[in-house]
Amino acid sequence: MSLGRTRGVALQGIEGALVEVEADLERGLPKIMFSGLPDAACRQAPDRIKAAAMNSGVPIPNRRLTVNLSPASIPKVGSGWDLPIAIAVLAAAEVFKAHVVDGIVHIGELGLDGSIRPVRGVLPVVLTAARLGMTQIVVPAANAAEAALVPGISVVPARHLRDLVMRYQAIGRGEQPELFVVDRAVAPDDVVVPDLRDVVGQDEGRLALEIAAAGGHHIFLSGPPGAGKTMLAERLPSLLPDLEPAQALEVTAIHSVLGALPTSGALIVRPPFVAPHHGASMPAIVGGGSGFIRPGAISRAHHGVLFLDEAPEFKPGVLQALRQPVESGEVVVARASGVVRYPARFQLVLAANPCPCGRGFGKGIDCSCSPRARRDYMGKLVGPLLDRVDLQLQVRAVSRASLFAPGGESSAQVAARVAMARGLQAERLSNTPWRLNAGVPGPKMREGFLKLPASATKDLERALERGVLTLRGYDRVLKLACTVTDLAGGGTPNRDDVGLALTLRAQSAVAA
Repeated sequence: MSLGRTRGVALQGIEGALVEVEADLERGLPKIMFSGLPDAACRQAPDRIKAAAMNSGVPIPNRRLTVNLSPASIPKVGSGWDLPIAIAVLAAAEVFKAHVVDGIVHIGELGLDGSIRPVRGVLPVVLTAARLGMTQIVVPAANAAEAALVPGISVVPARHLRDLVMRYQAIGRGEQPELFVVDRAVAPDDVVVPDLRDVVGQDEGRLALEIAAAGGHHIFLSGPPGAGKTMLAERLPSLLPDLEPAQALEVTAIHSVLGALPTSGALIVRPPFVAPHHGASMPAIVGGGSGFIRPGAISRAHHGVLFLDEAPEFKPGVLQALRQPVESGEVVVARASGVVRYPARFQLVLAANPCPCGRGFGKGIDCSCSPRARRDYMGKLVGPLLDRVDLQLQVRAVSRASLFAPGGESSAQVAARVAMARGLQAERLSNTPWRLNAGVPGPKMREGFLKLPASATKDLERALERGVLTLRGYDRVLKLACTVTDLAGGGTPNRDDVGLALTLRAQSAVAA
C-alpha cells in the first residue's frame, strides 16, 4: 500500500485556505487515525467512505488507515470533506494512480450508495482554489452551475463515486478525459420588485430615499403606523444599480455559505434586501453559532439594504452591536476556535413608531403612553447608533388629499438620477478607496474633497456650537449636502444644499 494525496479547501468566513488531504494505508490491525482539526461531521467521513466505496465496486482494504488534513492548525468543518478524503484513500489503495489526483481540488458529501451530494459553500471554495492557482476542481453535479460562476478554473461535475473512479483510472491509462462544459446559470428577468410609484404622498420621504440611494446613506424613519415607513424601506433596493461583478461574487459567496442560493445557481446581481424579525438573536443578526460560524443578517445584506422594522423592539445589545459594522463595513466574530471576518457593508434602514402605542407623535389626543414611556421607547435608539445614521426623518400620516393626488415618479425614473449622481461620485473619488459620499471619512470630506465657504456652513456650525450636532453628525450633514448637489448635476454645495441636508438629518438640528 502507498500514500494518496489530493486537495481540499478549508473555509474561514468566505475566505479559504488550500488543504492537502493525505491518506496512508499500512499493514496492521484495522484502525482509523484522523488528524487535522476535523469537526464531528468530518470525523465521521471514514464510515460513509467505506460504505460508498463498497457500493461503488472499489472496496477499501481492511488495513490501518491514517488521514491527515494539512495544515492541521486550521479547523475543517462539514461533510464536504467526504469526497477529498475518499479520493485520497482510494489513491493510497492503488485503485488508480496517485499522481492523477495530486493537484485536483475536491468537495462533496458522499451518500452510502456512492452518490455525490451537494454541499453549501461551493462558490467561496472555487474562488479560493482559483485565487491560489489551482486549475481543476471536482464538485457535486448539483453545485456545478454555482462553481461555473468563477472564471479561470475547470469545473468537473460528479454524480457518483464510481464514475469519478473510472475517470481517474482512464487518465492513469493515458486516455483523454471527457471535457465538461458547464453553462453559467442566468438570473430570471421577470423578477417583480416593489415600485416607488406605489407610495402615495410622502414627498419628503421619497426625497430622503432618493438621497439615501444616491450617496449610500443610512436612514431612520419615525412615524405612526400606516404612514408608509415599510413601503418606503422596501423600495430602496429598486433605486440601487446592479452589483458590480466583484460585488456580485461576494454577495453570492455569502449566500452560498448559508446554503441560501437560488435553485438556478445564478449569480446574485441585485442588491439584497434583508428584514429580520425584531425577536432575532445576536448571532442571527451579527453572525456566530457553535462550531461553524455562520454569517448573520448584516452579512446577508452586504452591498444591499438591512431593514430593521420596529427598531426599538430589538434587543438593546443587538442594536448596539451594529455600531462597529456600520462604520467598518465588516463584522469580526471571535470564538475560542478562531476569529472569522465577514463583509457587512450595507445600508441601514431603521423604522419606528413614535411611542409604544404608535398613535400620534407622542402628544396626540389618542396616545395612551406616559411621557416617560415615550422617552424610554425612543431612548433605545438615541446615542451612538443613531448618530451614525445620516438621514433621520419624521414620516407624517397620509392625508386624504395626498391619497387621491396624482402618482409620483416610478423607481426607474428615480434610479436614473441615482445612477447619474453615483457616476459623479465615482469620478470624483476615482483615485481613492471610496466610491460613495457616505463612505468618505469625515476629515477627508472636510479637509480634502469639500472645503466650503463660511457662508455655506454657517447654519451647520451654529448647530455644532449649540450641541445639536456632534462632530460625526457635522461630517454626515456635509456628505448629505454633497449628495444633494450630485443629484442636481454636481458642483459645490451651497447654503441651500447644506440647509436641506441639515433638515433631513434631524428635526432638532433644524430647530437650532
